[in-house]
Amino acid sequence: MSNSINSHVFIEQTAELLKSAKRVAILTGAGVSKESGIPTFRDAQTGLWANYRPEDLATPQGFLQNPDLVWQWYDSRRKKLLEVSPNAGHYAMAELAQFVPELTVITQNVDGLHQQAGSKEVLELHGSITAFRCFAKGHPANTDNIDFGLTSPPKCHCGSPYRPGVVWFGESLPGDVLSKAQKLAQSADVFIVAGTSGIVHPAASLPFVAKEAGATVIEINPEPTPITDTADIFLQGPSGQIWPKIIGLLKS
Repeated sequence: MSNSINSHVFIEQTAELLKSAKRVAILTGAGVSKESGIPTFRDAQTGLWANYRPEDLATPQGFLQNPDLVWQWYDSRRKKLLEVSPNAGHYAMAELAQFVPELTVITQNVDGLHQQAGSKEVLELHGSITAFRCFAKGHPANTDNIDFGLTSPPKCHCGSPYRPGVVWFGESLPGDVLSKAQKLAQSADVFIVAGTSGIVHPAASLPFVAKEAGATVIEINPEPTPITDTADIFLQGPSGQIWPKIIGLLKS
């Protein structure tokens, strides 16, 4: 890693790299959403939910054992989304599309805030909390028929209960989604990591795939992660503070 201290010089360097980049990919994680007031998965287990383990709430086994509990947990999380909005980092990442020919946001987040902020090309690695599919067959649900406050999951036409359209612990990412993410990492001129812990795989491997393929890797995070030593530039700070500075330089 060549630069490990956040300074205006390194933000300027990042902006210059982006000015000449043809393909840019951004990997975002829970830290970006946390700046909008969305707790990370483990942070969210407070109050009523504090006594439950992730295995109870976000695994196929947990759903089979107590589908009502899991449904109500995700219902509470969806309600939380009504109280939050995209932050300055989300908006700045969307704005970056005006300055680079090809831009894709690859996100581990399931909240849809990138799309709300205006990002057009978003690859949701872990699915969407506002989508549903049937547990047994994977049939997609008509979300218009699913209201808040249901105590049990509604049933699919095939009789199977609906489940959240997210990737649970112990489940693999959809093959087409992972393949597209890897191809984006391999073809990027600049690969930027923002707000991810760097420990949840396979997403955490993408910066290393990009680096090996010749991309310049830039990390934006409040604290160092397992990705930091591989990054060419480490901009230490919250996404919502760093990104607007980069966009400001691109406009100047």
